Amino acid sequence: MFLRAYRHDDKRHLQQLFFDTVHTINARDYAPDQLTAWAPVEPDREAWAQLDRQLCFVVECQKEIVGFISLTAEGVIGFLFVHKNFQGKGIASALFKQVERVARKKGIATLSAEASITAKGFFEKQGFHVTGEQRKTLRGADFLNFKMEKSMEQAVRG
Repeated sequence: MFLRAYRHDDKRHLQQLFFDTVHTINARDYAPDQLTAWAPVEPDREAWAQLDRQLCFVVECQKEIVGFISLTAEGVIGFLFVHKNFQGKGIASALFKQVERVARKKGIATLSAEASITAKGFFEKQGFHVTGEQRKTLRGADFLNFKMEKSMEQAVRG
């Protein structure tokens, strides 16, 4: 496994990984109409354009991208997805540790994320706590997710 910085030409691979993961892994927690709204066949250009304005890292395994994470300058984790066939192999943890290192270097005091039902447990294991439940509407489908935060000051001490 090889962790590296995102390159713009990775985007199509990340879009496919995102689509496949949402429609497979997140299917245990969300209905088919929610999955289609969240990860439509035709990627949302505006949502994916954000990736070019964020710090982003990918993990490759035998030259195939198997996971990615993004972080805004404000400390918001925008994307964190692992390939449906590579779940439970420590990829998300490795990506998260990289983001923590970068956040410390940049002096980001708090990391935050809007975690899906599926991802909530992972974020809790990384030291995040729920600051609120929220219902969002995306392309006509209602979603439950969780606003979560982690103090980086706590991460240094802990």
